[in-house]
Amino acid sequence: MTNFDDAEVRPELHTTAFYNLENLFDIYENKHTNDNDFLPISKKKWTPKRYENKLRKLSYAISKIGRVETGKPPALIGLAEVENTVTVKDLINYNHLKNYNYDFVHFDSPDERGIDVALVYNQDIFEVTHSETFNIALFDDDGTPDYTRDILLVSGKLDKVPVHVLVNHWSSRREGQRETEAKRMAASNRAGEIIEKLRQKTPEAKIIIMGDFNDDPSSNSIKSLVNEYNLYNPMETLRSFSRGTTYHKRQWNLFDQILVSTNFFENTPDSLEFETANIFDADFLKQFSGKFKGTPFRTYVGKKYHGGYSDHFPVYAIFKKN
Repeated sequence: MTNFDDAEVRPELHTTAFYNLENLFDIYENKHTNDNDFLPISKKKWTPKRYENKLRKLSYAISKIGRVETGKPPALIGLAEVENTVTVKDLINYNHLKNYNYDFVHFDSPDERGIDVALVYNQDIFEVTHSETFNIALFDDDGTPDYTRDILLVSGKLDKVPVHVLVNHWSSRREGQRETEAKRMAASNRAGEIIEKLRQKTPEAKIIIMGDFNDDPSSNSIKSLVNEYNLYNPMETLRSFSRGTTYHKRQWNLFDQILVSTNFFENTPDSLEFETANIFDADFLKQFSGKFKGTPFRTYVGKKYHGGYSDHFPVYAIFKKN
């Protein structure tokens, strides 16, 4: 059993994390989105008690990411599958996170299910200087618009060093991997345009791209982003037959990734240097018995309530201030 709280605090190290929270919805109906599954009267019976339980579990998990290496909770956490500002606020004000000076950036996106991305940050370590969203123009086969999550860009200073963070949640593979690949390529191209724009303004811009890409490190959408925009993907070496961030049809995928611009390898004074990256798959986040033992301990399997954390493990990268 890992004892997270024994680690020595390392002020020069900072964790950036990404976590798909598996439908962090509040319990109230939103007339503008398709949130009917997540109401107390729905088949899923999304009650205040279940919502509380999820907040408790997620706030605990987030507080432990990177703690073994740094002795403290993450400086930055990108989130996917949050319903609105209320849910993010409830999360950072919950027991395990409320004593840290967290704030967040969130915009409502046009996603049909009403799920968004957000960036939570520790105000003692990160100062926001700019934030905006970029939409991805997608269309279904019949030409109707497919409304998906925007890409969130947050620029700021991490321990006084300017960085830009892109938080992504690309189109799922629900209708099939090949059938939906074009949508993820469109998202990849859009992320590339944002990187290009940042570099036109500041050629030496330090950029972190995080998200649930619904593609693996070896997929075309990720490979082309890495190759065309001179990025490094530390997640390439982490996926294996027995390890990933999400488990589907008896196989592991590493859809959740953090990519960095290669200038994070420059060892110059007063800069941030990339140290390491990993999947945060601590035992407490795993199903502890049965045929899915070792896979993410989920909140729901279909409509059946399991009371776990999420159907994804978080990922994280650690940076060192020189």
